[in-house]
Amino acid sequence: MPSLNFRIAKVRSLRGRLLTAAAALVVAGSGLGIAISRAQTPQSYAPAPMMVAANMPATAAPPRMLENGAPFSFADLVERVSPAVVTVTVEEQLTQTSNIDPSELPEPFRDFFNQFGQGHQFQQPRKAVSMGSGFIIDKSGDIVTNNHVVENGKKITVKLPDGREFDAKLVGADKATDIAVLKIKNDKPLPSVEFGDDRQVRVGDWVIAVGNPFGLSNTVTAGIISSIGRDIGNGPYTDFLQIDASINRGNSGGPTFDLEGKVIGMNTMIFSPSGGSVGIGFAIPSSTVREIVDQLKVHGHVSRGWLGVTIQSVTPDIAASVGSKTTKGAIVSAVVPGGPAAKAGFRQGDIVLALNGKSIEDNRDLTRRVALLAAGSTATFSVVHEGTQRNINVTIGSRKEDEQVASNGPPAAASSAEETGEAMGLGLAAVTPEVRREYNLVGNISGVLVTRVDPNSDAADKGIEPGDVVVMIANQSVRTPKEVKLRVAAAQAQGHKSVLVLVSGTGGQRFVALKIA
Repeated sequence: MPSLNFRIAKVRSLRGRLLTAAAALVVAGSGLGIAISRAQTPQSYAPAPMMVAANMPATAAPPRMLENGAPFSFADLVERVSPAVVTVTVEEQLTQTSNIDPSELPEPFRDFFNQFGQGHQFQQPRKAVSMGSGFIIDKSGDIVTNNHVVENGKKITVKLPDGREFDAKLVGADKATDIAVLKIKNDKPLPSVEFGDDRQVRVGDWVIAVGNPFGLSNTVTAGIISSIGRDIGNGPYTDFLQIDASINRGNSGGPTFDLEGKVIGMNTMIFSPSGGSVGIGFAIPSSTVREIVDQLKVHGHVSRGWLGVTIQSVTPDIAASVGSKTTKGAIVSAVVPGGPAAKAGFRQGDIVLALNGKSIEDNRDLTRRVALLAAGSTATFSVVHEGTQRNINVTIGSRKEDEQVASNGPPAAASSAEETGEAMGLGLAAVTPEVRREYNLVGNISGVLVTRVDPNSDAADKGIEPGDVVVMIANQSVRTPKEVKLRVAAAQAQGHKSVLVLVSGTGGQRFVALKIA
C-alpha cells in the first residue's frame, strides 16, 4: 500500500532518548517529533457502554455511567488489568565499524595498527537497549509480545508494574505474524489477563490500550475500533483491527482490551507521517494471537500447511464471467506441479467455496485457514469448475517460505497465418521464438502475447499491458490469436457479457474478467 507511510515502530523506545518524564513532556509540548521505525497498532472492541453494563459478568466491575453530566470512567477496568501489562527491555549486541587514521595514534601503537588494523577499520561491539510492552496470559508466567520487540535480543528483562523484575526466556517467535512468547518464573502466581473474541467486535466499540510508550510504563489510552479486517500489506496471515486509541514507540506488544477487560488485540503498527501517533493504529486480532501462541508454547515455532496453489479473490466481474451469483470463495490461478493440490486433482480456474465444510470468504481467508492445517492431515475442499461442483480430498503439505509456482510447459508452434490478431481491445501475437526474444519472455511460458492495448478498453482498465501473455480463455488454454477469438465468440454465443482470462505478467498469473464488447 504505497500511499500509506508506515513507520513500523518497534514501538520499542531507546532508553537513551528518554531522559526523564518531564523532559519527554517538554519535547511533546515543543512539537518535536520522534521517528518511529516500527509501530503496531492496538486492536480491541466493546459494545456500547450501556449494553456492556447490562451484560457484564458479576465479577467484572462495569465502567461508571454518566453521573451529573460527567463522562463514565474506565478506572475500575484499568485497575483490574494493568498489573498484568509488563515492560519488556531487550539488550542487543551491535557491531559498529570505526575508521581510524593511523597518523593520529601514538608512535608505539602505529606499527601494530598498520599490521593488524584490517584496512584501517575496527569492528567495535556496543550494547543497545530497547523497550517494548507485553502482557501475562498465564499465572505461571507466559508472556506475549511482538517478535520485533525481542528479535536479536541477547538478554530480555521483564518488569511488572509493582517494580518486580525477571529475566525472561524466549519460548518461541513467529516473524510472519510478528508474535513472540516469553517465560518468567516466580514462586507465587502472577497477575494475568484473558483473551477475548475479536470476531464479536464492531466498528465503534470502545477499546483500552495499555503499554509502555517512550518508556512511560502502564500508560492507558482509550478510543474506539475504527475498522475491522484491515489488510495493510503486512503478509497474508493477519487482518488487523484499526483503532484510534493513541499508541506510540514502546506500545508494541501491549494489549488492547474490550470493556470486559479481555484482550482482543495486540498493538503492533501505526500509520504516521511524522513518527508520532496520529490516531491510526493497528492491532493483531486476539484470535490470530491465540492460535500462534498455542503453537509456540508447544513447539517453539509455527508450522503452516501448504496446498500448492496461487489464488485470488472472486471479483464481481469474475463471478459474472463464470456464471456465479456470489463473490464468495477464491479462484485458483496456478497449480504447483507435484504439489499437494496438483496430486489431488486441482485445476486452474477452480473456485474454492469451502474448506472442511466451512465456507471461504476470499483468498486471504483461504490462505490463513490452510496455513493452520497440520502437515500430513487430510482436508476436504469444495470446488466448482465450469459450473460443476465437487469435493477434493487433499493431503496437506508443509509450507516453505520460498515455495514458487512453476512455469508452464513449452508452447506449441503456431502457423504464420495464426501469428497475429485482435480481440477485446488487445493486439495479439503467437509466442514464436522471434517474439520470445523481442519481448524478453523468460521460462517456457505458453499462450498468446499481448502486443497492444486499446487505452479505452476494459482490458486497459483492468491493468493488462503489452508484454503480458494470455494463457487461458474461459478456463481453456490458448496458443494462437485465432484460438482467443474462437473462445471469445463461444462465450458471446452463450450469452456472456464478459469472459474469464488468465493472464501472466510481471506479477505472476492472475484471472481477469474482460468485457466481450
